Amino acid sequence: MLIYGHRFIPSELFYHVADIDSIQNTPPSSIIYLDFSEDNLDIIFHAMQNRIPFLLGANNITEVIYASSLGASFILVHSELAQTTQNIANNYLFDAKILVKIEEEIEIEEMAILGVDGVIFSDAIIKINS
Repeated sequence: MLIYGHRFIPSELFYHVADIDSIQNTPPSSIIYLDFSEDNLDIIFHAMQNRIPFLLGANNITEVIYASSLGASFILVHSELAQTTQNIANNYLFDAKILVKIEEEIEIEEMAILGVDGVIFSDAIIKINS
């Protein structure tokens, strides 16, 4: 299981960007984060074309499918969608890893039992402005 942002487990950070210019303010080889939205397609396409790994937040199964099809390295879902999303990812052999944002350590066990690829704490997401 992947764990990002835990207080004693070193991990990569994800950089939440609002536009393409914001990507310039991230460290080299960063993983960017944005929520799926038609308004963000320019950023998604830019990341794809420049081979920038990205975490895409999805609010429903259709957005999960879009995220996988758009080449997201990671797909972030709410805990309510975790098991269904992981089952779909396993069934269709997604390249993306499924992550669930959590607040408490106790949630790690719950997500592990569901077979989710990984969890992410808020500390692993850094907001970047242009």
